[in-house]
Amino acid sequence: VGRKVAVSALTLLSPRGAVMKSLPYFCRGDVVRGFGRGSKELGIPTANFPDTVVDNLPADITTGIYYGWASVANGDVHKMVMSIGWNPYYKNTKKSMETHIIHSFKEDFYGEILSIVIVGYIRPEKTFESVDALITAIYSDISEAKEKLDLPEYRSIKDDNFFRSLENNIMNGH
Repeated sequence: VGRKVAVSALTLLSPRGAVMKSLPYFCRGDVVRGFGRGSKELGIPTANFPDTVVDNLPADITTGIYYGWASVANGDVHKMVMSIGWNPYYKNTKKSMETHIIHSFKEDFYGEILSIVIVGYIRPEKTFESVDALITAIYSDISEAKEKLDLPEYRSIKDDNFFRSLENNIMNGH
């Protein structure tokens, strides 16, 4: 289940080199509490999707780090990076979708609707030797996301009508 829009002549590849036909991927769901590590341990807050969203990802969206656009509660649209997977450094046993919105929010927004569009892939998930190495990699991912999202073919997705509607279509049915 997903919605696609034309993204010029880009070829989006998975970690295995296969074309990711599901990108861009439009997704919406309630923000739920995660493991509590993003803000506290890493200093990089994340908004987490419930299992119902994670379990319905298309098969060609493999685990890894992605970038795109995000909006909380039909608000402004911001750049984002997202980890999809098991976070090997922490040895998670549950797959998650953790979105870091590249914007400073004054307060938490648990229970609000998070709308995202995943437009590209950065790298596979991997483990790290230390928390500092993980944090360094995340900041590198954020820099890459910012740079790529400034390209015209990605910037245009920020204005998609998907972000202006909070219909009851929690999962991609806009």
